[in-house]
This record gives sequence, structure tokens and C-alpha cells, in this order.
Amino acid sequence: MTRKILIGLFSICLFFLNAQEGEKEKIKPIPRAKSFVTSHQGIFGGKTINYTATAKETFLIDKKGDSIASFWSVAYTKTPIGDVRKRPVTFVFNGGPGSASMWLHMGFFGPKVVKVDSDAKQDDGAAPYNLVKNEHGLLDLTDLVFIDPVGTGYSRLVGKGKDKDFYGLKEDVDSFAQFIRKWVTDNERWFSPKYLAGESYGTTRAAYLGKALEGSGQNMALNGMILISQALDYAGSTSIHHNMTSYITYLPSMAATAWYHKKAGQGKTLEDFVEECRQFTYDAYTAALYKGNLLDDSEKNAIAEKLSYFTGLDKKYILYSDLRILMGRFQKKLLEDKGLAIGRLDGRFMGDEADKVSESPHLGDAASYQISSAYTAALNHYFASELNIKMDRPYITSGGGSGWRWRTVPDSQYWEPMPVNTAPYLGETMRRNPAMKVMVASGYYDLITPFFDAEYTFARNGIVTDRVKMTYYEAGHMMYTHEPDLIKLSNDIREFLTTN
Repeated sequence: MTRKILIGLFSICLFFLNAQEGEKEKIKPIPRAKSFVTSHQGIFGGKTINYTATAKETFLIDKKGDSIASFWSVAYTKTPIGDVRKRPVTFVFNGGPGSASMWLHMGFFGPKVVKVDSDAKQDDGAAPYNLVKNEHGLLDLTDLVFIDPVGTGYSRLVGKGKDKDFYGLKEDVDSFAQFIRKWVTDNERWFSPKYLAGESYGTTRAAYLGKALEGSGQNMALNGMILISQALDYAGSTSIHHNMTSYITYLPSMAATAWYHKKAGQGKTLEDFVEECRQFTYDAYTAALYKGNLLDDSEKNAIAEKLSYFTGLDKKYILYSDLRILMGRFQKKLLEDKGLAIGRLDGRFMGDEADKVSESPHLGDAASYQISSAYTAALNHYFASELNIKMDRPYITSGGGSGWRWRTVPDSQYWEPMPVNTAPYLGETMRRNPAMKVMVASGYYDLITPFFDAEYTFARNGIVTDRVKMTYYEAGHMMYTHEPDLIKLSNDIREFLTTN
């Protein structure tokens, strides 16, 4: 054997040894799971409730039984629990994808909530903030489990876990299904009524998760879902050029927001003005959009006149827009005379931007950046001071959503890209499980997941509409930031949970 061959073989072996060493380095440690348990008492629904808060890490495993992720959750359970058959448990999560459960935890469902400006008139600025007892909380009716997906909160990859195992629609749902089954088993709650409460992408997840929980040889039937600011069919909640459905679904929300800012519908109630816009959208605007360039000038002018009437925008601008108003443009144009851009999550919010003529808000969403610091500070303060949580890393409020995999089938199967739509899964689950009911909560001023899209989505997709309760609020995506709507949402959910 020649010297060159020996050197070549040595180099190849060295390459593979280095490669194997590199693979070993990629395997993350599996630290001991942390758990923090505290006892509390609070008044909810007018009743004094003793409860235990359990904040902990739970390991998820792959098909080989290896730990690949640690899920962070905070559970509030009544003590003593009594008959588990009469004590529901509700699993709560936010959306993103890539959002921790902080918003629902510190904004609505948690034992304590942070107060921001209810009327969306001012930024909540810097600390200190106002953390108060949640007298409208639901712990008198149900236990609550707040879940953070991998990459958010304190949830993270461990061992051989990889991003691709969790950062996708199906992958995310599978991980939640595994966690919920494990929590129910560990806490001996298979006989308890079970609910999912999701917000935004969390509703996308919930609709798919209901189906997933029926499978894997461990059929778990749900009693209901609470869908806050639903986003099941993305055709109706994605405002981009040439997406015909979105022009239709967003219009009534634009009208409601224009009414709020006194740019349209004055002299009419919000409900009456919204209903008028609904009828116009169904009876005239939809047909006009589909007719397109076949409209003659008089027809175009008539539609533009009505769009101006509903949105408060200039008729000439609407004609230049070819009767198609993108949401980002609406955010900038509605209060252009005041030099303000309105929020996307909640059209009540307003931001003063340096660039008054940008295509869309360049500072970001005023409805987000004006309250995010308050929520983040409140959660970190509450965890440390009330739940005695001590972790060696920061709580990540948003992360793990980049490179999200929307494909719902294996790579080997044919799949044609199209807007995400988990509504048919919900329809199927409701038909297999006649005991399951759904509540859909929508904000009139939500300009990202519009209320009319909820109506449009739930009127089709095989959903059993007589088991769906639609509720509406005079705020936006996170309607609970508006104090009257926090109370109304609490009352609506109470009725939902206690009515057969």
C-alpha cells in the first residue's frame, strides 16, 4: 500500500471522527427538570378558592424514548380538587407561531393580571406597572394550565431535539398533544372535562390539536374550545395583494374602526353600521371584486362611493387602489390628517411616526409596542415574587417562529402550497364528537384576524354551527386589554362553561 493511499485513508478516518465528534457536540444536555410549587388563595366569581400553582418543566420524548424537549407550563389547580369528574381543566396557549402564553396568562386567565390603558389612549411607558388581583378569573369553574411551546417561555430543546421537530404546524400540534396527554395522565385527570383556550395562531393550533388528540391510540375527546381572535383559514386573515378573500373579510373591520375614530358611520350605532357593511360586502362588494375589469365606470364609481362611505377614505384613493384596500395602507391613511398610524392588533391604538407617508406603519404595531413592556415586566415580577420561580435563563416571550414549516404531510407525499386552513379539522372533530362545543370571541377593531373572517370561516368547512357561540367585543385582538370587554369575555366564557 503506497504512502499516498495510507495518508488518504487516514484523512478519511479523521474526517469521519471529526464529523462524529461534531454530531456529539450538537446533542444538548438534559438537565434535571425544575419544579416550583406554591399555595395560594383568591376570590374568583365571588367565591374564595384555595389553589396550588405548579410551574415546572416537562420532558417530551421522540419515538425512541429519548428526551428531546422541555416544555414549560404553569398549572393552577383547586385544592382540594374534589371529584375530578366535576372539575374541568382548561389548557391555555397563545399564538405567533412562536409566542409564549404570557398574554393570556397576564392579561386575562391568570390569578393576577397587568392593567394597561383600557381606552388605548396612551403608551404604558416604563416601569412601574400595575399588577392586580384578577377578580374576574375563572378558577372557581376550571383548573388552568398555561403552556409555552418550544423556543418560548422557558421551553427549550434538550438532548437530540432539533428545531425541525417542533417548528411547524404538524410538529407543534404533535408536541402539544404529547404534553397534554402526559399532564392528564400524571395528574389523573382523564375523567375531567377538558377544554382548549387559544388565541390567534393558538386557535389554528387548537382546531388541529382537537383532531390530533383523537389519534395515536390514545383517543382523548374534548368538551370544548375557546377560540379568541380565531385564525383558522388564513385566506381571510392575510392582507396581501391579489388575495381576493381578504379584501372581503377585512372590510367590515375597517368600517368598525373608521366608526370608532369618527371617520364614518356617525349617527349610527356600531352594530348597525357593521351590519350595513356586512350586507354591502355580501351583496355588492364581493360580486364587484370577482367581476374585476368587467365593471363599467359607473359600477366602479358606485362601489368606490360606498367603500369611501364605510372606510372614511377618499373616493379617488379607493379608485386608484382598484377598489382593493390593503390593511397596511388603511392603517396609514385613516388618520393621515393627524399624522398618526393606527394599530393592527387593535385599531383603537395610534402611533406617531416620523415617516408620515410610508406604505404601512414603519415603527411596527402600536397596539403591540405600547403594551409589550408592561406585560413582560409583569410576568417576570409575578413569577419571581408570587410563584418563587428561579431560573438560570430569561423567559422568552416570542421566539422559535422563524422558518416555520406549514406543510401538513410528510415530504414523501404530494402537497400543493395553499393558505393554511385548519377549520375542516374542527368540523370533522365536532362531527365525531357531538358533545364538543366551541366559543369564538372576536374584537370589532381587530385588524389582523377580522371578526367577519370568523363568520365567513364558521359558515362553511363542515363546522356544526348550532354548537358554536359567536361573541363580539368593542376592542381588538386582545380584547381583554379593554376593561369592559375583559368583564364581558369572562361572563361569556362562564356561560359557555356552565351551559350544556
